[in-house]
Amino acid sequence: MSFDRLNAYRIMWIMVFFDLPTETKKDRKNYAVFRKRIMSDGFQMFQFSMYIRHCSSRENMEVHIQRVKKILPPKGHIGIMSVTDKQ
Repeated sequence: MSFDRLNAYRIMWIMVFFDLPTETKKDRKNYAVFRKRIMSDGFQMFQFSMYIRHCSSRENMEVHIQRVKKILPPKGHIGIMSVTDKQ
C-alpha cells in the first residue's frame, strides 16, 4: 500500500491580483460580483485587490484557476500566480 504524503513541494498557493474599474455603476457591480465569486470559491483577502487560496495539490490548484478564469469581468486587469508552499 502506497501513501501519497503531503509535502511542502506539493502544497500550492494561488494568488489572484486584480485592478478593476469602478467608475460606472456597471463597473462597480462587476467588481462586486467578481470579488464575491472568488471568495465563495475559498479565496481570502490578503490585501486590497489581492486574494489567496491554499490548495492541497497541483491538480486542485488547476481546478481553482480555471474557476477564476471563467468568472473574469469584461474590463480590468487580473493576474494569477501560483507557488509551492516551499517557495
